[in-house]
Amino acid sequence: MSELKILLRDECTNYRPGETIEGVAGWRLEKPPKSVELRLFWFTRGKGTEDVGIVNQTSFPEPQLEEGRKFSFTLPPEPWSFSGQLVSLIWALELVAEPGEQSTRVELVVSPSGQEIQLRPHASA
Repeated sequence: MSELKILLRDECTNYRPGETIEGVAGWRLEKPPKSVELRLFWFTRGKGTEDVGIVNQTSFPEPQLEEGRKFSFTLPPEPWSFSGQLVSLIWALELVAEPGEQSTRVELVVSPSGQEIQLRPHASA
């Protein structure tokens, strides 16, 4: 059985813009992979059209059946993580092994406070 893991340094999932995310991407696969890639991206969830923005990615050259590779990404100044009544913006790391489209994902929070921004409905006057 194949297994993919993203292990974050200090198991931290809350960050501020400009901080560095570090960790190890690990995998144990049944068949030799043609490629293994780690992506840093954000996406929206909720009503309406879902948007996705890939911010950075790294391909691991000559991946073996089983191994772990260190990674490091510096976060951009924006967009910030938020949650509202209609839509939320979520950051994530995703590890993908091909062929077979095997993947795993870790969701993150990125904001100046390190906490997700909660949008409140506007009170009418």
